[in-house]
Amino acid sequence: MLMSKRKLSRRSVVAAAAIVPVAALRTAAQNVDSVFSTEQRRTLEAFIDRLVPKDENGPGATECGAAKYIDASLADFLAPEKERFLDGLNSVDKFARDTYGAAFADLGPDRQDAAIGAIEKNSRAFFDRVRRLTLEGMLSDPHYGGNTNYAGWDWIRYPGPRLAAGEEDQKIKGAIKRVRVSAYGH
Repeated sequence: MLMSKRKLSRRSVVAAAAIVPVAALRTAAQNVDSVFSTEQRRTLEAFIDRLVPKDENGPGATECGAAKYIDASLADFLAPEKERFLDGLNSVDKFARDTYGAAFADLGPDRQDAAIGAIEKNSRAFFDRVRRLTLEGMLSDPHYGGNTNYAGWDWIRYPGPRLAAGEEDQKIKGAIKRVRVSAYGH
């Protein structure tokens, strides 16, 4: 497989997703058993943390709860996608083992990026689905299992749900008064 030379950055991942899709507004189970094996969870967390790594600008995808959100979603309203998603994760790990001789989660960042570039090029639908679910998990209302401690909202400077915002609030010139509550009041 050909490797993509393009670097993935936090900015390009977020820019490619203009809004968090409506699927993030549906119910996801909060307390369910994991749909992932230990190795699949390691692969997922390594993958999403390369898509949106922790850096000086903010937390990474796993730190924001994206893996937890994806897990809960696949156990609930995305259950029809579960088998295909798990097959995709297993393929990521198989590709890493066949190409680099180690599990994807055990590769260094450069090799993980190279593997993700190949996956983006050759398995675009899977790559796009992981990216979309990662962003949903980072930026959706914490009610759905992601956005741990409002880390995603802090990262994008979203103050939280409110019924109204005044003119000064809309200018966002100073510190934003945060509303740290789910839209669902939990």
